[in-house]
Formats: sequence, structure tokens, C-alpha cells
Amino acid sequence: MNYRNLTNTEIEQLKQQMCTCDEWSNIFVAPDFNTETIFNVHFNGVIQIASQTATIKLYGGIKRKAGIYNSTLHNCSIGENCFINYVKNHISNYNIGNNVIINNVQLIANDGESHFGNAQKVAVLDESGGREILIYDQLSAPLAYIMTLYRHRPELIQKLESLINEYANQKAFKRGHIGNNSTITNTGAIKNVWIGDEVYIEGARLIENGSINSNHEAPVKIGNDVIMKDFIIQSGSSVVEGVIVSKCYIGQGCELGKGYSAENSVFFANCQGFHGEACSIFAGPYTVTHHKSTLLIAGMYSFLNAGSGSNQSNHMYKLGPIHQGIVERGSKTTSDSYLLWPAKIGPFTLVMGRHYKNSDTSNLPFSYLIEANDKSWLAPAVNLRSVGTIRDAMKWPKRDKRADSNKIDSINFNLLSPFTIQKMVKAIEILDTLKKVSGEASNEYIYQNTSITDNSLRRGMKLYNMGIDKFLGNSVITHINGKEFKSVEELRNYLKPNSDVGKGEWIDLAGLIAPKSEIEKMLSDIENNKLNNLTDIENFLKKLHQSYYDIEWNWSAGLLEKRMGKTIDEITPADLVKLVERWRESVIELDKMLYEDAKKEFQLSAMTGFGSDGDAKTKMADFEMVRGKFETNSFVSEILTHIEKKTQLGERAIAQIKACCNKN
Repeated sequence: MNYRNLTNTEIEQLKQQMCTCDEWSNIFVAPDFNTETIFNVHFNGVIQIASQTATIKLYGGIKRKAGIYNSTLHNCSIGENCFINYVKNHISNYNIGNNVIINNVQLIANDGESHFGNAQKVAVLDESGGREILIYDQLSAPLAYIMTLYRHRPELIQKLESLINEYANQKAFKRGHIGNNSTITNTGAIKNVWIGDEVYIEGARLIENGSINSNHEAPVKIGNDVIMKDFIIQSGSSVVEGVIVSKCYIGQGCELGKGYSAENSVFFANCQGFHGEACSIFAGPYTVTHHKSTLLIAGMYSFLNAGSGSNQSNHMYKLGPIHQGIVERGSKTTSDSYLLWPAKIGPFTLVMGRHYKNSDTSNLPFSYLIEANDKSWLAPAVNLRSVGTIRDAMKWPKRDKRADSNKIDSINFNLLSPFTIQKMVKAIEILDTLKKVSGEASNEYIYQNTSITDNSLRRGMKLYNMGIDKFLGNSVITHINGKEFKSVEELRNYLKPNSDVGKGEWIDLAGLIAPKSEIEKMLSDIENNKLNNLTDIENFLKKLHQSYYDIEWNWSAGLLEKRMGKTIDEITPADLVKLVERWRESVIELDKMLYEDAKKEFQLSAMTGFGSDGDAKTKMADFEMVRGKFETNSFVSEILTHIEKKTQLGERAIAQIKACCNKN
């Protein structure tokens, strides 16, 4: 836009409208400038004002002319059709976009050169330092995971921090920014904050040193009494209802509210925090805590559901709060649960009770960790038959609130993957060794400060084998589905790995499930300056995520050989038929276990409190009106449908393999 100086007539008119200025020649306005849009404003420094011709509609239907009223501006540019009113102190050093509403605000100012939260240090896991993450505008959960846990590679950390500092320097400006179509009302001080498009801020007390990376696809909301310092918040998130945040990164689609407080913590995609408290945590995707008495401290989590009163200890009252814990993906903590750090809890584990010993159950996934008589009891694999586990896995993709087309975090939702199956294979070895070492007559086995009963051990081995058969059968059937093979040789060629990528150990980088070898390769490339750009690093991680199903088979083929005791070139169609039959049996048996587990929610004991003033018939009717009938429950129906579909799929796969066998 071409700006011009004010005319003498316009200056005189503005003075009559209670406007003042230290130097009127520093005021530049649009060609169609109308003095009626400015009233009781003090100008200082260089000011640019674009065209203000629209009528602005405020909350409640009130209409006002665009313009600037009852405010002080210093070194600002104002976009088209803005409404700025009652800025009690001043707006200083800010570029304001189009269609912005600023009404009843104490202060908006940028003081000196600011990085707007970029390169802010966040001390996760260890409150005393040592695992600090440098946050920045496009930080993903996998890269943050590497920065947190790979401190044993100091050159790598130095290179990553150098790249982030370089990025932060590129983002450094002496002026703040308020994006198009943003609204800021009834708010206290905003200091050194970069505000994106479509941001809605109402009633916040203090927002200082940060970036609000909102956009048209996924707006950000900040609400009443919120205090935020030294932060970055990503698109589609909301921070409302008295939340206090200090030195935090808040990823896409997150919700913090109801008085939640967090410091030195990172929250990645779709996390939720209400009522409780977080201190030095790494909250991977879908970490959820909804209760006042819940404290998450010095821990790493993902896909966690924290129950009321869940707590952990990272302080031994010796060398300070230096201890840390890791609760791997998909776990739950029940009400009043407690974990003593250091500890590591395996994937999809239910933690119940208070555990005062340091345990490592990472190689025994899908377990129950239960406290009884001051002892920690482990029931391996029982969560494989829990309807809650399956329900969680199904709901996570449906509850993805990231509306932004640029999804920063790479999230793999699979319940069974090389990451969890390799742990099941290891678990069988561990349980078998415990049994052999302790003897067949033992009633109790000790593993990593936990106790396992003989019955739990035997059941765990059976369930783990069923889980492995389920995964392997799924992989084989999916891999050969739709392919035509006229001979055993062609069938074997389809079963051979496409490459060596993915053949070894797999890891979970806060949502991204990937081969460790590929991550190690990436880290070496960073150390050797072959990858020296943050965008290239993040793209490498995204491409690895996108190629998951291609490289998953390379790992599955190795597992197939191990379970068969044969190489691919030795496997016969008859071997594959037996595998598919075992797969079908495992899937159906596990589904029946889920069916029986779901049925517990419809037993008479679950109806306690229903039909309060009636007889048994009233109780049943009240229960069914509220909860529905077991037979028509959507999840129960889905289980039955799943059994039918998998039965048919198995029959087709067997027929396809046998047809190949008969041709030979």
C-alpha cells in the first residue's frame, strides 16, 4: 500500500479529537484515511495506518467503526479494518495485521530484539538440568525425544542446539507481530509475543516471551486468567481457565484448562491437561491428565491416561530432584497410584497401587503392575485381553484434533508393531528363563523388583505367543493380499524382504515407531554435517514415518524365519497355512476374551445405583436406557464383526496359498 503524510487539516481535526503526537510527520496513512476513525490517541515514533473503512462486529452483536480509540501507539503499523480501543498503557513496536480487534487491553509491547520463545531451554525429566531441550517453532516429538535421551552423544546435541540457535536468530525481530483476524480483549500485558493469524485471546493475565503459531486452518485460543511465560504454542491448541505455563512447549491440538499448571515441560500433539500439575515432563502425543490431585513430574510419557491422584517421586532428599522415569506408550495409572523414580514401565501397562521400589518392566508389555501388601506384582500380557486397551487404540486416531494440514508430529497408532512385538519375543525369553532358573515348583518369581505368580507367568507366555501370532499372521496376509503367485518360488519371492532397512531393533520416538538403525544413521549424518538443516532433519523423520509399512515387512520377514525355524527359501505353503490357522485361532480367542471382558460392564454388579426407587426390573430398564444393551453395544458389535471378518480373511488366505501348493 502507498502511504502518505497527514494533511494540516487532518492534523488539526485529530487534535480536536483529543489526539496528540510528538512528531506528526512520522504518521503515515492510507490514501483514503478518514479522521473519524481516530479518537483520543497518542502517537509516538513511526506509525503506519492502513485503510479503516469497515464496520466491526463485536461479541454480542455490537457494531463499531474500524479505527483506533483511547490508546497510545509507539512504532506500530496497523493493518486494514482494525478495531483498537482502550489500550490502558500502550502498544509498542508491533506490526498488526488486517481485521484485528484489540479491545480493553493493558499493554502490548515488544522490548528490544526478541526470539519469541525460540531457543528457550526447557529442563525436562531432570529438574536440575542435564536434559534441556531447546524449543523452536517446528519442533517435533521425535526430535525432542532425541534431544532429551541422547545426551551420551554430546557432539550430536551440540549440533542440534547450534541449528536451533541459528533458527532462533533468524526469527529475531525488534517488532512483535499480531496476525490477521486475531482478537485480543479484556487482557493484561502481552510482552514480546509473536501472535499468528486467527488467534483469540480473552481475559488472559500475562503472556510473555513466546510464539502463538495459529493459522486459519487451526486457530489458537487463550482464555481467562491465563499466565504464559517463555513458551511456544502450536496451531489448534487452547490454553484457558486460569492455566499457568512457564518454560513450556505446547504442540498441535492440545488442551490445557481448569487451573492446570506446568513448568519446564513439553506437550506434543493432542495432549490434555486439566486441574493438575506438571513439572519437568516430556508429554508425548495423547498424554492425558484430568484430575486436580494428579502430579506428573520428571517423567516421559505418551498415550498415557493418568488417573486421579497419580503421583511420582524424583527426589531422594540426597542429591536433589535428579531421578527420572519413563512410562512407555499406551499405559494407564489408576486412582492414587504412585511410582518411585527411577523406573521404566513397559508399553500398554496398567499401574495400580503404590510402588516403592525401582522397577524396569519395559520388556514385559501389556502387563498389570499391581500393589498388594507393599509388594509390586506383575501380571504379564493380561492387557492384551483387556477391552480398554483395544478401545484406546481405536479412539486415538478418531480423537486427533490437528486441523492443520502441516502436522508436525509423526504418530504411529498401531497397537502391535515391531516395537511391541520385539518386546513380546524378549518377554517370552525372560519368563522362560525365570521358570528354568527358579524351577517348575516355584509359586513366585522375582523380576526387576516385581513379583510374578506361577499362574501369571504361564498365562503371560501363552498370551504373548498369541499376540506374536496375531501380528505375524496379519503381516503375512497383508503382504500377499492381492498378489498373484503361480508357484512356490513366486510365493517365496513375495515373502523376501525388500531391503535390509528395519531388520534390527525398533524404537518408539514419542509416537514415531522406526528402525533404530535408520535413526542412528540420521544422527551420524547430523554429527558429520551431512544433515545440517532443521527442515531436512524433520523431513527425514516424516519420510521414515510414511515408509513404515514398506519397512515393517523387512522386520516381519525375519520374525517369520525365526518362528518357523526356516529361511524364506525353505518355507513351504503348508507352513504358511499352519501360520494362518494359528493366526486365526489367536485372533478369535483374543476377541472372545475381549468379548467376555466387555460383558463384565453389563453384569448385575455394574448396575448398582441404577433404578434407585424401583425393583430389579426397574434397575435393568434404567441401566439399559443409560448404558444400552450388551448385544447392541457398538464396541461389542464391532468385536463380533471383527471375528467374522478375520475368519473369512483367514479362509481366503488359506485357499490362496493352497491353490499355489496344488499347482506344484
